[in-house]
Amino acid sequence: MNSIIVIPTYNEKDNIQLLTERIFNVLPEVKMLIVDDNSPDGTGIIAEELSRKYKRIKVLHREKKEGLGKAYIAGFKKALEMNPDYIIQMDADLSHDPKYIPIFLKEIESFDIVLGSRFLNRDALPLNVSILSLWAKYYANFMLGLIVSDPLGGFKCFRRKVIEGIGLDQFVSSGFIFQAEFIYRAWRKGFSIKEVPIVFDKRRDGLSKKTGLISLEAFLKIILLKIKRIRFKL
Repeated sequence: MNSIIVIPTYNEKDNIQLLTERIFNVLPEVKMLIVDDNSPDGTGIIAEELSRKYKRIKVLHREKKEGLGKAYIAGFKKALEMNPDYIIQMDADLSHDPKYIPIFLKEIESFDIVLGSRFLNRDALPLNVSILSLWAKYYANFMLGLIVSDPLGGFKCFRRKVIEGIGLDQFVSSGFIFQAEFIYRAWRKGFSIKEVPIVFDKRRDGLSKKTGLISLEAFLKIILLKIKRIRFKL
């Protein structure tokens, strides 16, 4: 199965090597694309060292930090050049366990998108999910008419046709609300979505990237998407 994992990084020097090792322990032949936003802590240098050690790892260096969404869009475009059948996205902070990737790849045979949900596992409630994320989840679903349990989930697998069909150059968000916009655009295009339960682990090292400005962007961009839906039938 020709798959590539896209991993955006910013100041993840303490996590990126361990994450790649964990991924290869689960899927030894999978390809990876690390998208580094010119991390001042040297994450990009470590990523380059990993790419020399493992030929299946490629690195995309961006000039500056512009937000999670911008990093993913650049990464997805680069990934398409590598001609995968499936693309997987995940965080670099070890909050997403690679053990779920084989489950995603099995489910993707019957769906267009497989979304790892933090809210479906009743035996492991997402205690590490912030109040902000909970608010954004309900807000996004209410405003956009979504019916998924975790519209902000950042651990996904999807067919390449999803990326080719949702209009990457039309995205309006750049922060974490990009995740909801991705699901929203895919849903509006009629792509099928399957949610599977995951356990969301606490960040191992480093600081969260969510700030007050990113939260404000989430609030405003959801309103913009709703307006675009009404006016232009997005």
